[in-house]
Amino acid sequence: MQSRIEQICSDKGLKMTDQRRIIAQVLSGSVDHPDVDLVYRRATELDPKISIATVYRTLRLFEEANILEKHDFGDGRARYEEASGDHHDHLINIKNGEVIEFYNRELEAMKKQIAKDLGFELVDHRLELYATPSVSKEASDEDDESFQK
Repeated sequence: MQSRIEQICSDKGLKMTDQRRIIAQVLSGSVDHPDVDLVYRRATELDPKISIATVYRTLRLFEEANILEKHDFGDGRARYEEASGDHHDHLINIKNGEVIEFYNRELEAMKKQIAKDLGFELVDHRLELYATPSVSKEASDEDDESFQK
């Protein structure tokens, strides 16, 4: 069975080698926003012959074909996610690098209104919030960890 990204590649007429298929499967199965090294590690678990150069070339190809979106979340690593028609924003936990996707209807309306107030029509945007866990969340997480041990 084809992964979502494999299907998109087929629909766009991209040539799919076995190694590209594996990279597409890795990306489709990712719930995080992997960087090149993580995609490479996951792909080589499935095919040890895949080179890091192949991963770089494939990610660039998928990005140029608008199959992937490339992000820089301030940690110096390009991170990737499947391009989708569903808009969402990101909150990045700067303590551990976790990326949380979210959508907020009120915030979306506010962004449009700000553009309108400044004499513009909003056509696109990207919002990234950089944060640290609140003290109460950290305490809750620590309680969860001690409970799980």
